[in-house]
Amino acid sequence: MSTRAFISGVSGLEVTAEERSFFQAQRPWGFILFKRNVDTPAQVAALAKDLRDSIGAPDAPVLIDQEGGRVARLTPPHWPVYPPGAVFGTLYDIEPELGLTAARLSARLIAADLAELGVSVDCLPLADVPVAGADAVIGNRAYGTEPAKVAAIARAVTDGLAQGGVLPVLKHIPGHGRATADTHFRLPVVDTARLDLERTDFAPFQALSDLPMAMTAHVVFSALDGAQPATTSATIIEQVIRGWIGFQGLLMSDDVSMNALAGSIAERTAAIVAAGCDIVLHCNGKLDEMQAVAGQTPLLSGLALERAKRALASRKAALPFDRGAARAELDELIKRAGVASA
Repeated sequence: MSTRAFISGVSGLEVTAEERSFFQAQRPWGFILFKRNVDTPAQVAALAKDLRDSIGAPDAPVLIDQEGGRVARLTPPHWPVYPPGAVFGTLYDIEPELGLTAARLSARLIAADLAELGVSVDCLPLADVPVAGADAVIGNRAYGTEPAKVAAIARAVTDGLAQGGVLPVLKHIPGHGRATADTHFRLPVVDTARLDLERTDFAPFQALSDLPMAMTAHVVFSALDGAQPATTSATIIEQVIRGWIGFQGLLMSDDVSMNALAGSIAERTAAIVAAGCDIVLHCNGKLDEMQAVAGQTPLLSGLALERAKRALASRKAALPFDRGAARAELDELIKRAGVASA
């Protein structure tokens, strides 16, 4: 049965009757969970199942942002704390293999947490390369400031998720590290020359271009398109994301409700689709906005449908895993980094 080219949030801990009716009628491709949707493990697992049941798709993707550090939707007392990405960078500087091992272990442990809940996709890894003076929205979520190092750690994170049977979403393509504003609130403009962007911001994404899914950046790169952020720029999607970077996987927008984007929700959605994103992401669970998004998104078809199928087919069964030993090893590595884990 056909699905529509958007991912939907949900308002609370359970699917309401109105939401169920909406999902049944509009059939989003997938769903995304936030802290407002999280109470206990049993409740989250029931919610994930109910969301899938609402569209009659037992394998529909259920996403979450579970990075570690300050971006974590699953938190104590029911779930452990994981380090922010910068910890892996610190360990990498001591010895590269330490950083890669810690990144892989952390992602593998996160995947184990998610798999128990029926959450199949984590919006991770980041390949953003921050610079001095950039907004702190990325900050210690980043793995470092050297493109090759960022790419290596991001690959280790991807491997850890894959070993746990969880799909990755590469973000924020083609790069958010240089942004001087938090895109939740306003639109940042980056005036760096294209050649410099290719050497720094874009380079880790090129190294990770084989990943199955990626999320766009709501950032204007004036050297490429002075009017539109990457999310709504056909030029950037075609020439940079699909072209120079070479990403051919499923491309989803960052959240359409973020204030970096201009216009109504319907206008933003139409612009995202017209620019070449395969999937529109809507996160806040507001039903009127969800209806506006659905009204502007097509049924998944053609190349977008093929990319979606390839992405889901790339998910593998979880490998055998000793969670206790992995956590102990990760904790020892965090101590060696000499920083707190959150």
